[in-house]
Amino acid sequence: MQRKVDAIIADFPILARPTSRGKRLVYLDSAATSQKPRVVIQALVDYYEQYNSNIHRGVYEIAERATAEFEQARVKLATFIGADVPEVVWVRNTTEAINLVAYSWGNVNLKAGDAILVTELEHHSDLVPWQLLCERTGAELRFIPVDDRGVHVLDDLDRLLDGCKLLAIAHVSNTLGTIAPLETIVPRAHAAGAVVLVDGAQGASHLPVDVKALDADFYTFSGHKMLGPTGIGVLYGKRALLEAMPPFLSGGAMLRTVEYAHTTFSEPPRKFEAGTSNIADAIAFGVAADYLRDVGMDWVREHERQLTGYALQRLAEFESRGLAIYGPRDPARTSGVISFNVADIHAHDLASILDTEGVCVRAGHHCTMPLMDKMGWAATARASFYIYNTEADIDALCGGIEKAARVFGV
Repeated sequence: MQRKVDAIIADFPILARPTSRGKRLVYLDSAATSQKPRVVIQALVDYYEQYNSNIHRGVYEIAERATAEFEQARVKLATFIGADVPEVVWVRNTTEAINLVAYSWGNVNLKAGDAILVTELEHHSDLVPWQLLCERTGAELRFIPVDDRGVHVLDDLDRLLDGCKLLAIAHVSNTLGTIAPLETIVPRAHAAGAVVLVDGAQGASHLPVDVKALDADFYTFSGHKMLGPTGIGVLYGKRALLEAMPPFLSGGAMLRTVEYAHTTFSEPPRKFEAGTSNIADAIAFGVAADYLRDVGMDWVREHERQLTGYALQRLAEFESRGLAIYGPRDPARTSGVISFNVADIHAHDLASILDTEGVCVRAGHHCTMPLMDKMGWAATARASFYIYNTEADIDALCGGIEKAARVFGV
């Protein structure tokens, strides 16, 4: 396994550069955004240097190549998640995908007296759009609770689902790494008559995903969290749902016929892709999917499981000095994310000291302010792992924590 990790690390140019302090870069913030392999970077350069043109319009050589590469990237992402090609809609990111569903599906299907069910773990992007949808329609917003370890409590699930039209749930918590028991929740939601949207921003990048097996009605994810560029993402939707939904945005590229008084729209997915798409980044996202496919998502999952287990073991050495680890302590129930605090050291101060050692972690509320309030945490430090991380990175993290402990006298 180490030989494979070494080969992967060599594919990421940024990991070869030292920090301004001359330290080795130890990147432990992949839950925020992943680093990019050279082949993804090169795909962007190739588009702009060799065949930059608009798509679905020109009949000249480079335009036809751009269109072919763009649509082939859609095929790659559909294959990556086990979807049919017309069910893959290009969006900017997970946030836009969720808003698309909230407006296009939600405005039509929700009314006063209905309910939307989410969990207490949700990222703001999978919470605020539903709050606004409830305000527009008069629907009720309900929550699946989590325990003090951030594990879903399903004792009242059937009661919470009663009258629900939509369940929206994160596949993996970006703050605690908790993996949602979708195999239990999705069938019960469907039995109650609810449509299910899975926020896969932290799922598709770290776990093998088959949307047909999950039976998700919608599944969303972003390119930048899975080795791809920023500004590109995917909304998967079951074809029957997409066909019934009105457009989210309107304009060029998503039309069949236009008259002065009437317009007919293209079939999905193009019905939801108004205007000029993010062509270069979609193509590079397809290259990122190829890269992950070649690495193997089962390997990705096992590598992160082992790293998480090692990190939990090493961090536990500091518990006698006030280090608190949040979230599930079982690597089988988490996906490469550990949130923690050290005594009374503020998370931002801890992250700043770690930065002096070249170690990059996130500090703050991680776009889950309601969860932080529930748990009583002002902020946490968060280390998140990916395919290019090693046990040596965990050791560097612990070395930085030791330095912080000395500085603050804990």
